[in-house]
Amino acid sequence: MRVRKVVRRSGTRTARLVATGFLGGLAVGVLFWSRQQHRHRRDLFSKHSLRRLAALGYLSGTPSAHTARLLRDYIQWEPRSVLRRRGRQVLRQVEASLDLG
Repeated sequence: MRVRKVVRRSGTRTARLVATGFLGGLAVGVLFWSRQQHRHRRDLFSKHSLRRLAALGYLSGTPSAHTARLLRDYIQWEPRSVLRRRGRQVLRQVEASLDLG
């Protein structure tokens, strides 16, 4: 009888540790994702054209109404025609994703 109680207690302890680890990892992941998203949005208006190109690539995978508004502002601001064209392509992709969703 005592053996079963010990097994149940260690099983409960293990389940609690797993749940705590999962929730902790989830919290760290959300924090990291938020910081990455802020950094990529900031890089969209960077003075370095390669960072702007990388930010466009990142934003193409995150369709939202906010991303569409941000891309519209970017297209008006961008001094390089090549990057403006890429911005328009990404904006079309984002708008198409939002229409399907």
